[in-house]
Amino acid sequence: MARPRAFDETQVLNAVRDQFWNAGYAATSLEDLMRVSGLGKGSLYAAFGDKRQLFLRSLRRYTEGNQGHLRRALTEAPRAIDALRTLLEAPIGEGAGSGARRGCLLANSTCELGNADPDVLAHAHETYEASTALIADCVCRAQDEGDLPAETDPIALARALLAAQQGIVFMSRTGMDTATLTATARSLADRLLPTRSSDGTDG
Repeated sequence: MARPRAFDETQVLNAVRDQFWNAGYAATSLEDLMRVSGLGKGSLYAAFGDKRQLFLRSLRRYTEGNQGHLRRALTEAPRAIDALRTLLEAPIGEGAGSGARRGCLLANSTCELGNADPDVLAHAHETYEASTALIADCVCRAQDEGDLPAETDPIALARALLAAQQGIVFMSRTGMDTATLTATARSLADRLLPTRSSDGTDG
């Protein structure tokens, strides 16, 4: 009979994810992965494959978690327009604290590996398209609720919002202070998501 694994797979994948997130793919060594996972080389590779396979698995796990969080944030808000505005400010609380500003693991990985690894590039494209579709659905709900003009192109606006959010993520990595990031996010929201008065005109 095969011996049962004597480790928590989720805990190992989270530790490996954080190592890649903090240091990047190229700068992470096998020794780093062994150290953070607490596993020997044989156990690590037997369970998860080589370094690249382990990286891709941890990246997919990261993006799946983010997609679930995005879906909940966009669908559970009482009004869609508030969810869309919050979308732009969401990265600020995550990246402007006392810890390292790590940015988005997917964006970081795409910048590092997109030209060399077609699987990373394909996964990034698939993930951003899925995010765009979720945001576009929220835009449609905001239109139904009368908070966005009916003639607005949901996909175009969703791409603009996603690009703006990723810009905020990048700016947070430069050390920009929370107040400036917040002001920038709200300025983008005012331009991309103008409020509408009770008579239907832009306010």
